[in-house]
Amino acid sequence: MAQVIVRNLDKATVDALKARAAAQGRSLEQELRQVLAEAAMPTRSEILQIAGSIRALSRHTISVDLNALLREDRDR
Repeated sequence: MAQVIVRNLDKATVDALKARAAAQGRSLEQELRQVLAEAAMPTRSEILQIAGSIRALSRHTISVDLNALLREDRDR
């Protein structure tokens, strides 16, 4: 696992994070891990943008009637 050191944090920020951690029943370190993990996750708009890009790549695919293919296969 990687380590990160953050220096010169405002006391009010640290106090707020400590209070948040205590409210969640976690240590400050656990709370910071959670905050950073959530911050690193893609946002909804980023996910939608990626999905749109994938959709654009597949626009020119041929549509297939799966039911017709299944019927045809059963009839063999």
